[in-house]
Amino acid sequence: MTVLARRLARSGAVRTLGPFVPVVALWWLLAQLQVFPPAFFVGPDVVLAELGGLLERGILPGYLSDSLTRLWNGVLFGLLIGLPLGFLVGMSPLARRLTWPLLLFFQAIADIAWLPIVIVWFGFSLTAVTFVIVYTIVFPLVLSIVAGIEQVPPELVRAARSLGAGRFRVFVEVIVPGSLPSVASGVRTGLGYGWRALVAAEIIVGTSGIGFMMFDARRVGDVAEVFLGMIVLGILWYALDALLLAPFEHATVERWGLVRQEAAAR
Repeated sequence: MTVLARRLARSGAVRTLGPFVPVVALWWLLAQLQVFPPAFFVGPDVVLAELGGLLERGILPGYLSDSLTRLWNGVLFGLLIGLPLGFLVGMSPLARRLTWPLLLFFQAIADIAWLPIVIVWFGFSLTAVTFVIVYTIVFPLVLSIVAGIEQVPPELVRAARSLGAGRFRVFVEVIVPGSLPSVASGVRTGLGYGWRALVAAEIIVGTSGIGFMMFDARRVGDVAEVFLGMIVLGILWYALDALLLAPFEHATVERWGLVRQEAAAR
C-alpha cells in the first residue's frame, strides 16, 4: 500500500463517506438503466434537485425544525423519567419486585401499537408525538441502568462501606460511576428508538415534520421527496450519533476502565 493510500485510509472523511460511494454509484446506475420505472425509482440527481427546491421554498428547514423540537422534548422528558426510575429499580429490591414484571410487559409493546389509543387520548397533537417518544426511550434506558448497577463489583461497595462511606456516598462515588457505561449505552439505544418512533408518529399523527413530509409526498406520488426524507433521516441520526452519542459512550467506557482504550475507539 502506497503512502497516499495509507493516508487516505486514515482520513476521517474517507472512512466516513467511503462506504457510501458504491451505494450511491449503484443507485445512480440502476436509475440510469431504468431497471425500475422512473415513477417508482429516481436517481440521486433527481433527489438533489428536489432538495434544492425544498430548501428554496423553506419547506425542508421548517419540517426539520419541527422534528428536532419534538425529538428534543421527548428526549428531555424521557431522560427525566428514565434516569431516576432506572436507579430506583436497580438499587431497591422492593421497587424491583414491584415493577420488574411491568417493565418487561411494557417493553414488549411496540411504540407504534400505542398510536391508536394515543390519538384517542391526545388527538393529532404534539403531546401525542411526545408521549410515544418518551415511552420508547424510558424502557430501554431503565433496563440498561439496572444491568449496569448489577455489573458493579460488590467488592467495591463493601470496600467503600468498610471505609465509612454512607449510602449516598456509595451511590455517588461507586454505583453511579460503575454503571455509567451501561447508562451511556442505554441513552444511545433509547435515542435511536426515539428517533424511529418520532418518524412513525409523524407519519400517522403529525401535521408537519420529516415523517409527515414523506407521507404527504407518497400521497401525491412524489418519490423523490420520499427518498430525500429517508436520506435526511439517515444523515441526521448519523451526525447525532457520531458527534455526540458515540463519543460520550466511548469516553464513559474508557474513563471507568472497563475496556481497553483501543477497543473503545473502534
